[in-house]
Amino acid sequence: MQNASLFRRETHLARLAETPEWDVLIIGGGATGLGVAVDAASRGYRTLLLERADFAQGTSSRSTKLAHGGVRYLAQGNVGLVREALRERGRMLRNAPHLVRRQAFVIPCYRWWERGWYLLGLKLYDMLAGRFGIGGSRALSAAKTLRHLPGLQPAGLRGGVLYYDGQFDDARLALALARTAADQGATVLNYITLTALRKDAAGRITGATARDEETGQPYELRAKVVVNATGVFVDEVLCLDQPAAAPLVRPSQGVHVVLPRTFLPGPEALMIPRTPDGRVLFAVPWQGRVVVGTTDTLVAQAAAEPRALPAEIDFILDSAGRYLARPPQRADVLSTWAGLRPLAAPSTAGAATKEISRSHKLLVAASGLLTITGGKWTTYRQMAEDVVDRASQLGPLPARPCRTAELPLHGAPAAGATPATNDPLAAYGTDAPALRQLLQENPAWAAPLAPGFPFLQAEVVWAARHEMARTVADVLARRLRLLFLDAAAAQAAAPVVAALLAAELGQDEAWQQQQLAEFRALTAGYLLP
Repeated sequence: MQNASLFRRETHLARLAETPEWDVLIIGGGATGLGVAVDAASRGYRTLLLERADFAQGTSSRSTKLAHGGVRYLAQGNVGLVREALRERGRMLRNAPHLVRRQAFVIPCYRWWERGWYLLGLKLYDMLAGRFGIGGSRALSAAKTLRHLPGLQPAGLRGGVLYYDGQFDDARLALALARTAADQGATVLNYITLTALRKDAAGRITGATARDEETGQPYELRAKVVVNATGVFVDEVLCLDQPAAAPLVRPSQGVHVVLPRTFLPGPEALMIPRTPDGRVLFAVPWQGRVVVGTTDTLVAQAAAEPRALPAEIDFILDSAGRYLARPPQRADVLSTWAGLRPLAAPSTAGAATKEISRSHKLLVAASGLLTITGGKWTTYRQMAEDVVDRASQLGPLPARPCRTAELPLHGAPAAGATPATNDPLAAYGTDAPALRQLLQENPAWAAPLAPGFPFLQAEVVWAARHEMARTVADVLARRLRLLFLDAAAAQAAAPVVAALLAAELGQDEAWQQQQLAEFRALTAGYLLP
């Protein structure tokens, strides 16, 4: 097991105060920023990452949980993006097998021409994956399609096409990146807010000032390169550099709903190739539930906790209901969440989201501020490599090759070992034995947090001691995914989590009550009225 003590907040705060200058300072603790931290630290650069909330609290914990090349990007002719994403999908599966796995998808076909058409496109998809392929697509008869997708609407079904992509737990993978960065020597901190950028007399960035959100402690930081990797909030940092800077990001909201597994009881996922507005929709088995989504709605302003619009919920339920034997109703929804995609586009009115680029962009300001925007989860590693390559030119930093293409992430089993699949602690990888040792410290921690779920009280203690969890939401939304799986169950589990966290973090009863009030307000956005 990697050294768990490397990822205690107190340890990293001490490093923050003691280090006179950083090679690379990264602002933003989502997929992109954490990927940059792993890359920079693994090259031997003195690396600091600051996140003003929790790791992956925004977009990076609110995805469809798919590591994929993007079938619909292929339909749009964006072959380069698809090839890059398929290559990176293969690396995710290899470097984090405890968190990323192969998932079978079935496209049901109700028109005579669809099966041949979709199979042709998916054979090209398989071909583009090359040596990173994870399984060939094939045509299915109507009978086999129903065996693969019990719960599918059988009326008018002519057959289907089966293909493979990847599935992962996004927030847990983000945490694995944070811990990998720490294993490589990076200093990584949540709940530290950037307050200003420091510049020399020539206007070049020399560092930043920051504040600990828990204590109010200010920090003056020197850095050779500052990277703005704040996702949908990149414009806020750009305005700290140049108050009149033009917006670079056009936020697009994606909504998901979670249904009981009875709606899609088999192991395969459903891919709806064309919704009424011309998009695709997925219904994917995930941790004992079914995640259905997503939408693609331009929004005027980024929010830390975006809320699903009633029309988006209705769209998902109506679209899924056309393909499921039992159409889902609002009363069936266990949880719903919204995430914002940082689409790299100028804020021009009228552009359709499907026309806005999903590829990433690097921008260097006159001050030297390096901004990464756009992209998607699957290509986080390539984005990070591009950022650090550019940062090494800006620093200047000694040129060193990227190491992340072959770098196992924290918790990954040894090469050749088969990761656990049925183990409820499989997501912890090689940390699982140490987590189980907590049960010897206190057997009461073996109690489950919520009926019908595998989560244990010991996992809350582990999250506080070794995963920088600071709040009830940190635990129930991102260390454990209960809020995303069943919001009512998460609400019921919150008092136990608050008590366990308070004991670990040295907090009192008033803190617990404040945490519970904040979590109740948060949960309201995940429950349908």
